[in-house]
Amino acid sequence: MTTIRRPFPPGSATGGGDRPGRPEELRAVEFFDAPHLDLVEVAAPALSAAERLGMDRIWARDAARNPALFDGPVIACTALERSTLGKLVLSWAPVSYRYRALRQVSAAWKPSAVFVTVLQPVTGGGLVVGRESASTAHPGRWQIPGGSVEPPPAGQPLDLDSLRQHAARELAEEVGPKVEADTLKLWAVSRGEHGNVGIHFVSQPLPEDLVRRHHRELLSSLGDGVEPELEQIEIVESEQQLAALGRTVDYLAPLLGRWTAAPQASAADPATGSGG
Repeated sequence: MTTIRRPFPPGSATGGGDRPGRPEELRAVEFFDAPHLDLVEVAAPALSAAERLGMDRIWARDAARNPALFDGPVIACTALERSTLGKLVLSWAPVSYRYRALRQVSAAWKPSAVFVTVLQPVTGGGLVVGRESASTAHPGRWQIPGGSVEPPPAGQPLDLDSLRQHAARELAEEVGPKVEADTLKLWAVSRGEHGNVGIHFVSQPLPEDLVRRHHRELLSSLGDGVEPELEQIEIVESEQQLAALGRTVDYLAPLLGRWTAAPQASAADPATGSGG
C-alpha cells in the first residue's frame, strides 16, 4: 500500500472531498496493490430512531439546497482489508444516497462511498478529465469519468466484471467513447475522504481529437433542458496542469501523479501500475 498525502478539507454531508487551491487540512489518499479484488455483501449497520431522524433531517436540508441530489440506491463500503491469502477484500452494504448524511450525525455510522472511474489516456500522453455540470452534486469540480456503484439486480453478483461494465457505461455517458468492458484493466484502488473507495480502471489510449469529437457529439445529442454530467473535458499530463483547472475531487491529483510516474507500466501491465 502507498499513502500519498494531499491537502483537502472535509466534504459535505452528502458529497466527497474537494481539493481547493488553499487547503486548511492535510489528509491522506491511500492506494492499494490490487491485482485482484473480492467484493462481499454484508448488512448495513442498524440505525437507531434518533440516527435515522437526524439523517432524514440533514438529507432534507441538503436536498432543498441542491435539487440535483437524488436518493437513489448505492453501496457503502463497510470494510476494506487484506484476507489471509493476501487478496484485497471490499465488504459492502446496499444503502441509498441519503445515508451519507450520517456523516453529520453524532456517534452514528459514517458510510464510505464506492465509485468506479476510467482512466482514459490519449495517444501522445495525458488523461481525460471532466468538469461536472450545474446539474450534478458538485458543479464545477473536475474529476476522472466515473460514478457511484449501485447494488446489482436481485440474484446477480457484484464483482469485477460488473464493475467493468458499469465503468464502461460511465465513460460512454459522460465522455462519449464506447469501449468493450472486458478491455478495461483494474489499475488501482484508492481510499480517501470519508473513507470513500475508488476502483480505477484503465482503457486503451485513443486519439485526442477522437475523444473530443465523441464528447462534442454527446453534448449535441442531448435534448433541450438536459445537462451533461461533464460539461467540459480537458487532457492533463501534470499536477501543474490539473491545478490550473481549479477545484478537483480529492483523489485526482495523486492518481495523476501515480500515472505520470509510471505511464508505460500503467498502460501495459495493470498489476504493476497498481502497485505501491
